[in-house]
Amino acid sequence: MSDQDRRDLVAQMKNRALVYLEMYDVLEAELGAAKAEELLTRAIYRRGRSMGKSFAKFGPADLEGLQKAFLGSVPGGEAIFKPQVLKAGGAELEIQLHGCPLQDAWREAGLPEAKVATLCRIAGAVDKGLFEGAGFRLENRTWTPGAKGCCFLRVLRG
Repeated sequence: MSDQDRRDLVAQMKNRALVYLEMYDVLEAELGAAKAEELLTRAIYRRGRSMGKSFAKFGPADLEGLQKAFLGSVPGGEAIFKPQVLKAGGAELEIQLHGCPLQDAWREAGLPEAKVATLCRIAGAVDKGLFEGAGFRLENRTWTPGAKGCCFLRVLRG
């Protein structure tokens, strides 16, 4: 991927982050913060479930195959989300992401940390949907104020 292609991809991801923000703000104004988060999380989770179908051949137990396929499909390769495999083998896979254009966009927009954390929880639903849609279980710890990096993904056999 060329540097220009990578910049374009990051710009598209940041735009998606700002779309999430606008949708959240509209829903929050109409329905309140809790309902806005619930609805957006549900919709993004459903999108992740659809995406997970492409990894279903690895579920519920081929974590090695899932790891290779998932990391090979991360948009922009390792340069953007900077995934670090912390644990592989056995009954679980742990991946720490150290970069996130969505989080960067929300910070660049000047959002308070609590709102960034809310939007990270919402956006993280795509990962939960993806891994569950592939037949695995996921413990996803999204970014919280004071934490380093971004999402921490702990994938378990289904």
